[in-house]
Amino acid sequence: MLELRGIGAGYGRAQVLRDMSLRVGSGEILCLLGRNGAGKTTAMKAIMGLVPLMAGEVLLDGVSLGALPPHEIPKAGIGYIPQGRRLFGELTVAQNIEIGLMARGEGREMRERVLGLFPRLRERLGQRANTLSGGEQQMLATARALCLRPKALLLDEPTEGLQPSMIEAIRVVVRQMREEGVAVLLVEQRVDAVLDLADRVAFMENGRVVEEAAAEALRADHAIVDRYVGV
Repeated sequence: MLELRGIGAGYGRAQVLRDMSLRVGSGEILCLLGRNGAGKTTAMKAIMGLVPLMAGEVLLDGVSLGALPPHEIPKAGIGYIPQGRRLFGELTVAQNIEIGLMARGEGREMRERVLGLFPRLRERLGQRANTLSGGEQQMLATARALCLRPKALLLDEPTEGLQPSMIEAIRVVVRQMREEGVAVLLVEQRVDAVLDLADRVAFMENGRVVEEAAAEALRADHAIVDRYVGV
């Protein structure tokens, strides 16, 4: 389980997150929704230690991660797929995967597993990451994160700019992670796609979670969604 307890975080003197709390259970997909600037990406970065906490704590299975430097947080079991993917563009697909495997000492078995999830990557192992299509890059970023054998998986706008077939491939893998007991925290702008995938939705405003609801209830009544993300 991934839990945020009253965290505050920001950039220099500019505080973005204020007393933000949420919980994602093992085997659950929680989607974080909110207008631009609500603090969704900052929350992801705060979990990963990329933005220092000003208050509160982040816990994974009850263990606080606040004292860990950013490079140790993946080793604790959190996979992060940032917006923009952040691949090592000059390295090959195989080398990017190898970097993911090294983080928690995984080997050939895990390598074969992620290539089984994304067969197209097997065909591109010798190709540089920056020459892949956008969808293939997203597959590689996801595969690299899964090499950690994560307990929690963070995805920031994973379907942005992708064609429908690539979006579905990512969604299939996210569902599989849920079935395997991974806690999945997802930031996504495509509301209808989110409601079809998520178990629960948390709405952010001004750096905090202001309301949570079951995705099933939101599919039946869009009023809450419109309140927090409508134009």
